[in-house]
Amino acid sequence: MANLIPFRGVLYDPAVVKDVSKVVAPPYDIIDAEYQRALHARHPHNIVRLELGQDGAGDTAAENRYSRAASALADWLRSGVLKRDTNPSVYLLMIDYQAPSSSPGGRRTLKGFLSTVELEEFGTGKIFPHENTRSAAKADRLSLLEACRANFSPIFSLYSDPEGRVLDLLERSVDLNKPRIDFHDDEGFRQRLWSISDPRVLEQAGALMKAKPLFIADGHHRYETALRYRELRKASEKTGAAIQPHDAVLMLFSSLEDPGLTVLPTHRVLTNALGDTAKVTALLTDAFMIRETPVSGNDREARGRFLHDLRTRGQSQVVFGLALRGAATYLLLELRPDRHPDSSTVERDKLDVSILQQLVITKLCPTAAEQEAIVYTKDDDEALDLVRNGKAEGALLLNPTKVSEVRAVAASGGRMPHKSTYFFPKPLTGLVINAMEP
Repeated sequence: MANLIPFRGVLYDPAVVKDVSKVVAPPYDIIDAEYQRALHARHPHNIVRLELGQDGAGDTAAENRYSRAASALADWLRSGVLKRDTNPSVYLLMIDYQAPSSSPGGRRTLKGFLSTVELEEFGTGKIFPHENTRSAAKADRLSLLEACRANFSPIFSLYSDPEGRVLDLLERSVDLNKPRIDFHDDEGFRQRLWSISDPRVLEQAGALMKAKPLFIADGHHRYETALRYRELRKASEKTGAAIQPHDAVLMLFSSLEDPGLTVLPTHRVLTNALGDTAKVTALLTDAFMIRETPVSGNDREARGRFLHDLRTRGQSQVVFGLALRGAATYLLLELRPDRHPDSSTVERDKLDVSILQQLVITKLCPTAAEQEAIVYTKDDDEALDLVRNGKAEGALLLNPTKVSEVRAVAASGGRMPHKSTYFFPKPLTGLVINAMEP
């Protein structure tokens, strides 16, 4: 089902850029305006200049950040800043990282590999989405793809391999003590990359992956954009039956069973007026049993108890945390037994995030404008601090969606609500580029 296409990756030449950590960046959709400016200033060849260029005051339809990205890409390839590998390859990636506080467990290592894969329409039983997308983001990504004909950041996908045969094969084919790239990123995570071009290994890896369905963990907008780009190219060009460069897209493949894979909750920070505790609890008490954690003199201690209860109860119950601006308590919302979905409920509607949307968000943010104004964060303390410091009216904290739940929803053909999951850590942009060859 997953038709791997080893490719001649384009990588930064360390001899030219000196420090690879200075030229890579996080995925575009988690870069805010301040970080964007910092990355532009960090290095004249930082990948953000291609992936998320800055708008100019005099931009036109012909001259804009997309056209500048295309020009820069061509220039960096000519000058040797970026170099294309000689042989088709796949790229083994390991990220050593510290799990965030919302997912305790200390140090972990995410393992995966980068390759291009043949695009498949959704509904074929080969590649499954799990989240809804928004049109504005896809329009932006399509403009960049049309201008540059390149994937600068990989789509993050998951496959099932309980015995770990794929990664075992790839790890045995390299010297793990001699990665091609080895550095610590802005988060302090160690990033290591190896390239594998042995035709026998690539053939075996392709055969192992052939029957495996893929579940998109992150990058839905980019995948749907790649499908649209392929459609446009096929309509404008007469190509034969052979696979063309626009028929494939860059992916990071990680195993569902990898103990280094972390799924974080995506909390909702509310900015619309909510009213006092009594008003909010009155809106929610028909669906939830509400428990209070008083916030006395030591907010840090109360916060710790609140988060501990949220995580502990959430292992067996549907539980949400709620903080309200100016309130003297944190609230735990535990779903009443008679409101639990039954066995006939579709997989999507059984998820905590779906129940939150149906029974909480629609009550506290009843208008589309109020829901559009919701701010999302994966960080417990950031969500609670925004409320405590008066920068938000409330914060709804969730427990993380399980990987098995993501797989069940995707396999059933369902889509999760927007911002349902936050797979962690996200692969960096610029480690390996898929610059489509003519």
